[in-house]
Parts: sequence; structure tokens; C-alpha cells
Amino acid sequence: MGKFINPFTDWGFKHIFGREVDKDILIEFLNDLLAGEHVITDLRIMNNEQLPETATERKVIFDIHCETSNGERIIIEMQNREQPYFKDRTLYYLARSVVDQGIKGVWDYKLAAVYGVFFLNFALEEEKGTGHKGKFRRDIVLADRETGQVFNPKFRQIYIELPQFNKEEEECETDFERWIYVLKHMDTLDRMPFKARKAIFERLERIGSMANLTPKQRAQYEEEWKIYNDYYNTLDFAVEKGRKKALEEGRAEGLKEGLKDGIEKGKLEERQSIALNFKKLGVNAEQIALATGLSLEEIERL
Repeated sequence: MGKFINPFTDWGFKHIFGREVDKDILIEFLNDLLAGEHVITDLRIMNNEQLPETATERKVIFDIHCETSNGERIIIEMQNREQPYFKDRTLYYLARSVVDQGIKGVWDYKLAAVYGVFFLNFALEEEKGTGHKGKFRRDIVLADRETGQVFNPKFRQIYIELPQFNKEEEECETDFERWIYVLKHMDTLDRMPFKARKAIFERLERIGSMANLTPKQRAQYEEEWKIYNDYYNTLDFAVEKGRKKALEEGRAEGLKEGLKDGIEKGKLEERQSIALNFKKLGVNAEQIALATGLSLEEIERL
């Protein structure tokens, strides 16, 4: 285990960005993310759970949900593995935050801006001719298709694809790039770079240092780190097993069936074990379902 925590475990992500007591770290990150266009002076960490208005609607749980002093809503999510319809899920999350602003009775529909910031430990699928290869940040806005002019600035998605960021420490040109370098490599660093350039990285060093965690915090992190590693190692093993089977059969159908067989057989029991561990840690059933792919009914039976 390294000198610093992994910021892309659920516990590590919220320890760095999701605590009211250290919200200045989140403020500085967001200001560097939006440099030259917006300045956030203060924010509050909001309840990350949005309850449905009716029994038939789905509850939404954000990683981090905050509101600036000007009323903007910002949703920050960390996603380590690809999921089906991930873009649709992020759209749904922002839409829920928009709808949540509705006021019963007479209302003029004036909305606060909603931002979604999504850290991805995978690259979104490439589309031919889009010019996205090697581009680690995508800013999605509501704009006129012909002119590119922003039509409504109150709905925005920012995707940060970590595998697409390949700069070395000395190649980072902006404070935002320095943030991404630190976050991507944090759990393997021997020292915290950029401290002389930007004081917030010294603060990040103190908060993210394994040596500065309380015994309880360290136990929580180490337990989650074990579950995190076990889960993703199991997925990798299952995929590799399926790939080998397909290669041995030497045909495309074998690849398809081998991957399916390897993944399904190799990870079901492990997913159930991981889900049970998550339950012991008090993780919400919907978050467990997102992480493991199990249904809520399967999780409830564990």
C-alpha cells in the first residue's frame, strides 16, 4: 500500500472531495476546472441521496452533490469501470437535479445551473471522425447545432477520461492538468508534486497521507481497498479467462461465448461475496447494485 490513499476508491474520493470540513479542496479543484469562466467563492456539501417523489420512481444517490453560494448545483461522480448506458445515467442524474428545483404552485421556471463532473477510469467509446482520440476532457453543453453557440448555459457535463491523460509531471501546463496528474498517480507517488506552485497541494498531501489517517479511517480505507482490489481483479480474471477460451477455439463466436462464460461463471460468487462485504460496511443497496451488477432483490437476499 502506497504513501497516499487511492482517490478513486469510494472512501478515498469522498475523504478528499466530499467533506464539509475540507471543502476548500473541492472549491479549488472546481475553480481550476472552470478557470477563466467562473469563480466559486463558497459551497455547501448537500445530501447525496435524492428520494423519489412517488413510490414507483427510482432513488438517486450521487457520489458528491454540492451547491455554490450562487445556487449552482454540482454533481461529481467517480466511475472506475464501463457501464451500459453510462452517458444516459449521467444525463438522468443532471435531469433529476434540474427537476428537484421545481416549486409547487406559481413559479416562473427560473433554474440554477446544473453541472455534472464525471471522473472516468476508462475511455469513452471512440467515434470515427470526432477527433476525440487523446482528448482527456470533454465539455458537453446545450448548443445550436449549426453555429455552436451555447443555447442554454444552465446544463453542462464535463467528462474527465483518466486513461487519455498521458502527460508527465514536468509537462503539465495548467493547474487543472496538475490536479489530474496528482489524482491519477496519487496512490503511487512518493511525494506530492506542485506544492511550491500551489498551496492546495500541500493541503492535499496532509489529507491524503496514509500516515495522517486515524486508526478508524485507516481500517475503513484498508477494508474498502481490499474489496476494491478483489472485485476488479476478479473481473479482469474473468475477462482474461473468456478471452483465452475464445482464442483457443479460434473463432469469433468463441470470443463472444468465451467472454460471456468466463465473466458470468468467474464472477457471480465473487460479486455476491463483495456485495455482502459492502453491506457490512453500510453501503447503500443501490450503490452495491451499481458496483456489482446484482439486482436489488439479490442483494436483499444476501
